[in-house]
Amino acid sequence: MFTTGQLVFGLLFFIVFAIIIGVQYRKDLKLHKRYYKGTIWVLLAFIGFIGLIAVVKFMFM
Repeated sequence: MFTTGQLVFGLLFFIVFAIIIGVQYRKDLKLHKRYYKGTIWVLLAFIGFIGLIAVVKFMFM
């Protein structure tokens, strides 16, 4: 399936990628707080809408 070298490369790539993404997120955190205020309500509304669709589906099934 995969050689040992491919598995090691994949694991190292994942670890380095996750570290870089974490560092960049920490750098942008101040900007996120300023420009994306209130987005939690959009997320909650979306989750609620999906939940409503699921409830309606199972009521009429």
